[in-house]
Amino acid sequence: MSETPVKQQNTAAYYGQAVAAFSIALGATAIGILRLQADSWVRAFLAMAVLYLVTSAFTLAKVIRDRQEAGQIVSRVDQARLEKLLAEHDPFQKLQAGPSGRRPDPPDRL
Repeated sequence: MSETPVKQQNTAAYYGQAVAAFSIALGATAIGILRLQADSWVRAFLAMAVLYLVTSAFTLAKVIRDRQEAGQIVSRVDQARLEKLLAEHDPFQKLQAGPSGRRPDPPDRL
């Protein structure tokens, strides 16, 4: 019953396209800021804002990935516990007779 999850990997073309798109976008933004007709402090402010945006985007992507991986681990642990319980359960096992020779009373249900 245990199913090994298939590890999904991106193709080299997809990885290359993502790197190229990021590089082109960052380069175009840098050229735009450098050629902007504004004071140097305005350009510096915009450059710092772009760097902050890039680093926060990487952090957000990492946090989302970590949360997804943690959810998969919890799911695997829960599935393993369920499989262990099902493997140990014997529906044909007779109830053990107590010292008086009577079967124990079933537990009270709410």
